Amino acid sequence: MNQIAFFGLGNMGGPMAANLVKAGYKVRVFDLVPESVTKLVELGAESAATPSEAVKDADVVVSMLPAGKHVHGLYSQLTEQPNTLKQGALVIDSSTIDVATSKNVCQLLATNNVSFIDAPVSGGVAGATNGTLSFMVGGSSEHFELAKPLLEKMGKNIFHAGEVGAGQIAKVCNNMLLSILMVGTSEALQLGIDNGMDPTVLSEIMSKSSGSNWTLDVYNPCPGVMETAPASNGYHGGFMTDLMLKDLGLAMDTASKSSSSTPLGAIARNLYAMHSRSGAGTKDFSSIFELLQGKSY
Repeated sequence: MNQIAFFGLGNMGGPMAANLVKAGYKVRVFDLVPESVTKLVELGAESAATPSEAVKDADVVVSMLPAGKHVHGLYSQLTEQPNTLKQGALVIDSSTIDVATSKNVCQLLATNNVSFIDAPVSGGVAGATNGTLSFMVGGSSEHFELAKPLLEKMGKNIFHAGEVGAGQIAKVCNNMLLSILMVGTSEALQLGIDNGMDPTVLSEIMSKSSGSNWTLDVYNPCPGVMETAPASNGYHGGFMTDLMLKDLGLAMDTASKSSSSTPLGAIARNLYAMHSRSGAGTKDFSSIFELLQGKSY
């Protein structure tokens, strides 16, 4: 695993690739945004002019792309070109996409003697930067063990969720719950504020009581309560509302296919859709707090 190709250097992918460079791996990067590539080159990565150049002699290919169509498009392009992907290479796709696309890409790569795991992440930009992400991996036990040492350079918690596609299912379940908790935490804080409570005091009380949860204790959505949270930085950074909306769409599609009942997930999706349409799509998802305040953009 000496040579790594990395696709997608956005808010998450950039820090992930940087941690691989810092860990001593030879990393060749490709992204459509030149500035993102420059940042990695300054750290010691090598730039590639094309996807095929990026994967030349790569033992491992890591992708962190926006949606399933981008993932399928990339690997379709690479497999259409003979002898582009190294025989026996391992592809690690950390994008959050639909299960069907993950399985299709896996089959596509298998015909070229290339292995595949889906490995979406949780932990946000801070986790990507600090190398403390949680990876939810779908794939064979053999491929999981092969990827684990590399994943441990980017994350703290590495889980084998099951076969290919299981990582994506774990991710959408996690983010559906996260969105529900964020809406509930925002509602509770706003209720307290509307009735004269200091949100910092209320947060401390709930944090030490049965209402304690990650969105309250680590990612508080009320401005001024937690200095390090996106809420105290104009809801910049972190995990965009539109990305949460995308993940909730994937969760609802998954629920539909399995006839699962997800009423709270559906409500959260509708609220985030309203929030996105109001103009908050690029703000951190904790800005749902502003929707519950009745704020318009």
